[in-house]
Amino acid sequence: MFEKEKEAKDPKESKLIRFLNRHINIHPEYDTDRFWLRREGKLFFTPLLLVLIMVELSDLVFAFDSIPAIFAVSRDPFIVFFSNIFAILGLRSLFFLLANLVNRFRFLKYGISLLLIFVGLKLTAHNYLKEWGFKPEYSLYIIAVILIGSVLISLLIPSQKKDETTS
Repeated sequence: MFEKEKEAKDPKESKLIRFLNRHINIHPEYDTDRFWLRREGKLFFTPLLLVLIMVELSDLVFAFDSIPAIFAVSRDPFIVFFSNIFAILGLRSLFFLLANLVNRFRFLKYGISLLLIFVGLKLTAHNYLKEWGFKPEYSLYIIAVILIGSVLISLLIPSQKKDETTS
């Protein structure tokens, strides 16, 4: 999350794309908003279809990955099923919201990192926390404090960009 930007790699050099090129016809260029097209009587899939498949696969991986986390909260199959459905539906829009907010609030990425550490520790120590009387509401309070705190710190501490007009 804190790495410097890396050089962009050409997607055509990807092992997955080379494998798919050997087995199906992939057109090298996007054709507006189409997933496939016909050229000279042959059916070609555009890179847009590959992007759609990869995005949907990542949604499914997220859904399967979050099942143990949901079971830490509830054993009710109704809640587990529908929380996964809503997570799949809202994940992409939440990602773009957070990506935009991280650009606006410079300490938010640290707050999100701290939040992920808290969630991991909570999932690891779930049984102990239950014995000690740690209520689910406390988790919501901690999450709210971390997120609001990182936004407030970003607003209160200005960035230290060098003034380019002075010599």
